[in-house]
Amino acid sequence: MAAVIYSIYLITNFSDFQLSCIGSFILHESVFFLSGLPFILLEILRYLSKYKIQAKVNTPEAQGKCIMRLLLYHFCVNLPVMLLSYPVFTFMGMRSSLPLPSWYFKILFYFILEDFVFYWGRRILHTKWLYQHVHRIHHEYATPFGLTSEYAHPAEILFLGFATIVGPAITCPHLLTLWLWMMVRVLETVEAHCGYHFPWSPSNFIPLNGGSDFHDYHHRLLYTKSGNYSSTFVYMDW
Repeated sequence: MAAVIYSIYLITNFSDFQLSCIGSFILHESVFFLSGLPFILLEILRYLSKYKIQAKVNTPEAQGKCIMRLLLYHFCVNLPVMLLSYPVFTFMGMRSSLPLPSWYFKILFYFILEDFVFYWGRRILHTKWLYQHVHRIHHEYATPFGLTSEYAHPAEILFLGFATIVGPAITCPHLLTLWLWMMVRVLETVEAHCGYHFPWSPSNFIPLNGGSDFHDYHHRLLYTKSGNYSSTFVYMDW
């Protein structure tokens, strides 16, 4: 009932362009930074260090560099792309009107498809030339923390956006389904880069989920030898 009331409020007070472009950007930024910043504090305070995967701790200078670069990329790359993507949302057949959608199987489908596309894209990015000229930026942090999940070359940022949107693009989603997918995907990738493996980490409960321990290994090794290319699951790397 609350979701219906909230949807009515949104579609009554905002246009489809404002919701799909500006609203999606605000939602992404909010979820990303609110979920990623706590891991910087954990490193600074050395709190819960017994769950840290690597003993190394990033310096405040390295953390600050990451944040400043992220703000530059998000507002100079992500935001313009998002604003220019309204025709894509329209072509996808995305709607914001009632009734609200059934989203369970769509989100699962999005995870599976995104993981497949991401695996092959990441594997290609680890060929020597693309690694040196594009993907190397993402690997500047051999000890990742939550916000490094989106610290990457602009070309890689666009690829990640494609991998995330390809599922919704072929299923004509409701806007709320797209937002829900965006939120869980951001939370998943922040967790995978967080640098901690907690007893409550999703990989301890979700079958085939790689999680932070799986992806941390990817950051520790050099380009052609790293493996663990998948974003969410482990079976593609198997």
